[in-house]
Amino acid sequence: MAPISTPQTPFGRLLTAMVTPFTSDGALDLDGAQRLAAHLVDAGNDGLVVNGTTGESPTTSDAEKAQLVRAVVEAVGDRAHIVAGAGTNDTRHSVELARAAERAGAHGLLAVTPYYNKPPQEGLYQHFTTVADATDLPVMLYDIPGRSGTAIETETMVRLAEHPRIVANKDAKGDLGAASWALSRSGLAWYSGDDMLNLPLLSVGAVGFVSVVGHFVAPELRALLEAYAAGDVTKATAIHQRLLPVFTGVFRTQGVITTKRGLALQGLPAGPLRLPLVDLGPEQTEQLKRDLTAGGVQL
Repeated sequence: MAPISTPQTPFGRLLTAMVTPFTSDGALDLDGAQRLAAHLVDAGNDGLVVNGTTGESPTTSDAEKAQLVRAVVEAVGDRAHIVAGAGTNDTRHSVELARAAERAGAHGLLAVTPYYNKPPQEGLYQHFTTVADATDLPVMLYDIPGRSGTAIETETMVRLAEHPRIVANKDAKGDLGAASWALSRSGLAWYSGDDMLNLPLLSVGAVGFVSVVGHFVAPELRALLEAYAAGDVTKATAIHQRLLPVFTGVFRTQGVITTKRGLALQGLPAGPLRLPLVDLGPEQTEQLKRDLTAGGVQL
């Protein structure tokens, strides 16, 4: 049974985009994934995104993706929203992944803008609606032009919001003006997909976060959300400012790399990375330790 959702918060309020643990020889670590998922939910996450970019989705197989969804749903699916990444730059492949995620028990889908092939807005519209038509699961769009090369324009967002299963957007566009317009016109549930902009996006109407630093500071992010919702912007701002070293440190290089090293420093399941991602060097590791410690993370 999936956790209770509302139209305002269809996937909860605090979701971490979870890394995919691997064993020392690079195989999928399902036991580690279940232990990490339980740790993250215990820490305050009411949702997890699996098979996203932070989960190294470009280098995991379709079979591994389905296995991971099943394992995480089994571990925490009764108390957290499990959202499965199903986005690729091939609509037919995305449909296959969406259906596989539904069969594996996912509660929702994350669909990123097709990357590299730079489709026009009509192509985006048809891609997302085709994916949404493929299952009965609610869909969160993922607008990240810095990675995909193409932004979802406001008019397209408004059109997509008319689809009954497209209910949310993960915003990593870095444009508060565009977010404001799209929010006001689409009615989509808006989630910050850029940790440094978590608080600013709340100010224009976001309902929650899809976070990477939630691996380390979920209680603080939960407190920030609750303070803001209670009208205590001063407290929310203070939490945001205390977390600045973590926001900066985790993204000094590619976020999966720093997150896996940080989890390993805490004795949590992570394991190696798959090429083309590579591990942090000694100097970068020391910098990460300083950043996390400065933000209050215990190592």
